[in-house]
Amino acid sequence: MCENSGFDELRVKYKDVLSKAFSINNIDLLDSFSKKANESDRKAAMDQAFKDKLLDLLKDDHCVLENYISFCIESCRRSMVTPTMPVVLLGDIFDALTLNKCEMLFAYVENGVNIWREELFFMACKNNLLRMCNDLLRRLSRSQNTVFCGRILLFLAKFFPFSERSGLNIVSEFNLENITEFGGDNSSTLKDVLDEEIVVDNEKNKLTIDYNLYCRFWSLQEFFRNPNTCYNKLQWKTFVAHSGSVLSAFSSYKLEAVELQKSKLNRLKAVNTDVEMQESKEQHYFAKFLTNQKLLELQLSDSNFRRCVLIQFLILFQYLTSTVKFKLESQELKSDQLDWLKDTTNMIYKLLVETPPNGKQFAECVKSILKREEHWNNWKNDGCPEFQKPKPPVQTDSIDEVRRPKKRRRPVGDIIKEYESQKKHFMGNNELTKLWNHFPDNLAACRTKERDFMPTLESYMLSRAGKDSAGASGTDAGWGWRALRLLARRSPHFFVHTNNPIASLSDYLDDMVKRISREATTNAAAASVSTDNTNSIKNVKQEAQEEEITEEQMEADLIKEGDANDIEQVPDSTQTNEDDDKTTRTRLTMITPSQLDALSAKLTDWKKLATKLGYKPDEILHFETENATEPSRAKIMLKLWFDDDEDASVENLLYIMEGLEMLEACEVLKNAK
Repeated sequence: MCENSGFDELRVKYKDVLSKAFSINNIDLLDSFSKKANESDRKAAMDQAFKDKLLDLLKDDHCVLENYISFCIESCRRSMVTPTMPVVLLGDIFDALTLNKCEMLFAYVENGVNIWREELFFMACKNNLLRMCNDLLRRLSRSQNTVFCGRILLFLAKFFPFSERSGLNIVSEFNLENITEFGGDNSSTLKDVLDEEIVVDNEKNKLTIDYNLYCRFWSLQEFFRNPNTCYNKLQWKTFVAHSGSVLSAFSSYKLEAVELQKSKLNRLKAVNTDVEMQESKEQHYFAKFLTNQKLLELQLSDSNFRRCVLIQFLILFQYLTSTVKFKLESQELKSDQLDWLKDTTNMIYKLLVETPPNGKQFAECVKSILKREEHWNNWKNDGCPEFQKPKPPVQTDSIDEVRRPKKRRRPVGDIIKEYESQKKHFMGNNELTKLWNHFPDNLAACRTKERDFMPTLESYMLSRAGKDSAGASGTDAGWGWRALRLLARRSPHFFVHTNNPIASLSDYLDDMVKRISREATTNAAAASVSTDNTNSIKNVKQEAQEEEITEEQMEADLIKEGDANDIEQVPDSTQTNEDDDKTTRTRLTMITPSQLDALSAKLTDWKKLATKLGYKPDEILHFETENATEPSRAKIMLKLWFDDDEDASVENLLYIMEGLEMLEACEVLKNAK
């Protein structure tokens, strides 16, 4: 075969060879034939040949389709087709088949989870597999195809690791689309056609359901759907009132008599229902309960229904009292609200214990599950880090090392007594003990000449005498701060009262430099007249300096240390603390202009991000009216967030956008500099 053969010619020939190789299940035949073309042309033509052959097999049984996918997987391992081809074929098959056939074929996908997690397929196929499963879920009904939906979700949980961002609710959003509608049809005769399986002989056990209780009961689903409404003062009062009515109804209507009567009916029907029990072993679970008013009495007599409602209360209470990373500061309960939650929680657990069958065991199981949820909550607050397997214990070289007895440590009291006899200090650490005993008297050590770091007044002030006053002292805040400290310690002019007001710090320091310069010139002239007097004056000054060094040695140490490190970064005295805090935070976390421009250009759905960042609808409307284009609106919104929010940083912005599935914008922000 010529390497320059056209794509269509290759595709047709590959399809013929593929049909023959698949019919006899001979992968070697296809492999040997495909090597006659170069790799780029071969893979593209072979991929299309697999798709064309699939069209001929869609009418066959699902077993044939499974064998065809397995044949394609083996072709991938031999580098004949691209690694994504098996999942692409599966997606085409699911799009073309009915839901019943899709459910049978999905068992092949579930059983091959180890194949999809291989290094060859995982990175190439994970997005296609996720898209395929989401397409299936969109076709299914959560109430009619509950089992199939659950199988798909379980497969995704097995396939993706815990830390996979696409499977995590990072920003703690609620499913606000799960709306419970009730009170629509009050004239329904559904209750009349139901089989009455629950018979209560005693009238005092019968619960009267009025419309008020019915509305209060199903209104609670709005709080379970969006727990943040409980932080509203008016909504909280409504929730407390509705909860009290429902829990009082549960407490007043016990299920013991109902269960006893139900067991009697079961014994009477046991003789004639053996076949029916064999046929109805499979239990059916429904995603939602019916909300008809006439059904509420029967539902309250169902222990499973009661348990579902009571567990909803416990889940809501746990969220309200837990620490969640994305909660607002205002979303916090008061002490009286916490007391009500505590009392109501105890009441709910009491109702769970009283609900048959096995109420006590069920309540303990619920407590254990909610306790484990606290660990998951902490894991999400930490940013969902990857799970690491514990390291194996270190193996010792020999058994003798394990059995070797430890050397008995000397009592601390004996060590201290020994050091005190030598007039030394024992600090409990070898290095600290060595440093502490390096000099007999620590205060005397601080007074030594080696610790004298303070410069003389003349040398420090005259170092700026020849420079421009504005450049010397006006702009160098660090030098001015140290000059004032040195004047306070060494100069008699610092505390002298003057009638001339000080206009600015720079003018005052310039005046001090000139005055000290004149004094230095006078002292130099006097020194030339009398050397002896000069020597005596120097001796007096030296003694005075030594005394001042002795008294203020710690202050000199701080000045010297600041000279080398942080003092040069001291801001001007006219700056406020707020400006200093803002500058520091901006230096550490402010987004660069290039990153801001690149991100604004890609941020098409900026309103969704603005809502998550805490902007109100009127603020978002202001951004729209004040800016003409979408990139400019996104840019001004992000710029204001970085300027105003204390927690604003590139890392937090990436974290929030990943939770909102803005993956393209995240990549742009990461790559921009």
